[in-house]
Amino acid sequence: MLKVENISFGYQRNTFLKDLSFHVNAGEHISIIGESGSGKSTLLKLLYGEYDLNSGSIFWKNTQILGPSHNLVIDYPFIKYVAQEFDLMPYISVAENIGKFLSNFYPEEKQNRVNALIEVVELTEFANTKVQYLSGGQKQRVAIARAIALQPEILILDEPFSHIDNFKKHSLRRSLFSYLKNNNIACIVATHDKNDVLPFADNMLVLHDGSLMAQGTPEQLYKNPQSPLIASFFGEYNIIEPYGIVYAHNITVTNNSQLKATVLKSFYNGNYYLIEALLNNNTIFFKSLNQYKAGDIVSIAIKEQRL
Repeated sequence: MLKVENISFGYQRNTFLKDLSFHVNAGEHISIIGESGSGKSTLLKLLYGEYDLNSGSIFWKNTQILGPSHNLVIDYPFIKYVAQEFDLMPYISVAENIGKFLSNFYPEEKQNRVNALIEVVELTEFANTKVQYLSGGQKQRVAIARAIALQPEILILDEPFSHIDNFKKHSLRRSLFSYLKNNNIACIVATHDKNDVLPFADNMLVLHDGSLMAQGTPEQLYKNPQSPLIASFFGEYNIIEPYGIVYAHNITVTNNSQLKATVLKSFYNGNYYLIEALLNNNTIFFKSLNQYKAGDIVSIAIKEQRL
């Protein structure tokens, strides 16, 4: 278990993270979300031991994770960290980068392990390609595979799919997160993408201005967002009295309602249109299978979403 207890961090009088506490069990997947500058990347570096805490403590099982004032080299064997910058060897192949820290005493076992990880990150056809010739997204996948090559107990990922295009992103998420879960590797992911979170995370933490605003399962926070910030992470939302926060998909067009909205625009989104409209002089958004023209008056109903 990773135990984070009342940690704070900052420089001089500026505190970036304040009194954070949470825990992560073996094999558990935790997502950290928040606006840019909320402290996500700083928190990940503290968990890895790159910075010294101002106060509080971080333990993985019985081992305390300490910063550079205690360690000349950051090298906890049970934890690996993949940042947004990739420290790869550009002049050797994908396979050689992934197997760089694996023992050469068992060459067949090493090769099998490298091949399996290349398959996990979907780079089989590039196994013998030098890293210098890869795209940013491919390099990101090599960095992830190298991090899990030594089978750490906990993996820390900072925006792990930020450089990867949508053609590969969906299948890669499933492959990677299934591998980690099947091998009981705990995973902490900082992300801006709800698709990294909803299908995969066991719990999520919401950071705001360096503080822990909320924590819970993705389903709990999705169905009961405690603030507009949380709702905005999951999708288009409205604030409509007396209902409070209402997602766009919880507003439907109906023939029987006293609520009348005036359409401003329709935005095509594949299997639905996102409709921008005025309700009581306030702008709202809702989803519809039909396209509407500016000026159309529609009757709407609001469905409350509860746990």
